[in-house]
Amino acid sequence: MAGPGMRAGAREHGRTADVIGVLVLGGCAVWSLISAVGRDARPEGVLLAVFAVAAGYAGGRISGTLLPVAAATAISVAALGLAIASPDGVPGAHTSAPIQPGHLGASAGLLVLAVGAACCAAGAAGSGTGRVISRVLAIAAVGTALVLESITGAVAGAGVLLCSLATSRMRRRTVALGALALIPALVAVVSWGVAKDALPNGLTDSLKGGLTHHRAALWQDAVSLAEAEPIRGVGPGRFGERSLTAQQSVGSDGKPHSAPLQQAAEQGVGGVVLLVGAFGWLLLGLWRSPRPTPTVLSAGAALAALAVVASASNALSFAPVTAGAGLLAGVATARLAGGDAPEPSGGLTPATAGFLAD
Repeated sequence: MAGPGMRAGAREHGRTADVIGVLVLGGCAVWSLISAVGRDARPEGVLLAVFAVAAGYAGGRISGTLLPVAAATAISVAALGLAIASPDGVPGAHTSAPIQPGHLGASAGLLVLAVGAACCAAGAAGSGTGRVISRVLAIAAVGTALVLESITGAVAGAGVLLCSLATSRMRRRTVALGALALIPALVAVVSWGVAKDALPNGLTDSLKGGLTHHRAALWQDAVSLAEAEPIRGVGPGRFGERSLTAQQSVGSDGKPHSAPLQQAAEQGVGGVVLLVGAFGWLLLGLWRSPRPTPTVLSAGAALAALAVVASASNALSFAPVTAGAGLLAGVATARLAGGDAPEPSGGLTPATAGFLAD
């Protein structure tokens, strides 16, 4: 039987991740208010996103402890249903605009979360009918992305599914989570390079070919604003007022369609640091999660894919997406209902597994 020291250590690690999460999310809320001081800024969007993540995470932790498979399946079905039911605009969009260019990124984000949650359900189910049904649900989500003509969602969802299948027997999560953290970081650096024309000409032209001219111009405006106001940015919600491209675009939603660049432009260095910190906190929670490693890595792959999608879209500007990310992370980091000691981040050795089973 696991000794008191083992249980106390596990609880302490869990509390550390929770405290870091409170500090990071609190910092995001406070910094948005600081960035808005003395300006006609609108920090409400940031505060809503912080609340959505926190509420989703708390709900995921509770439901994941009680009914891990059912909770993950419910998240997958809800995200998939929302993406199907609202192809012309995900709830949370700015309905005052004649068109909603950001809804494509939001739909892709929801489809990625649907695949990731289904894969988490498969990992929690272990084996048998439940696992098969969860895998079928994940494949259905990828197929739905193709039907909805969401190429980004289909590619990202397929990547999450393949990652989940590849890690189904993996027991060491540290290296895998580290690799997943590098992917969105690389995409963010590349997007900055595209905006600054700092990449080799052939690479820049190739990447811009996959973007619209309007998107590239928005990114360039975001970088220019970030360089002009590097500390606090221009203020939350003010990109549309300061960007010439956004002002000259019919039906613009006033956003640069890139979460890192939007943070840099509107909240400066502090906003970027807090955005990275929020993603790092989620990965830390997964690293210390008591859930099986395949479940943890499936959630990590989905969150990394969502971060990649958000680097080139408005996915995180929609409350259903941010709340869904919090729910998925909460389910994947929920404590075991029986109060068992968690699986160490590096995986269980046979000796340790036998000791915990006594």
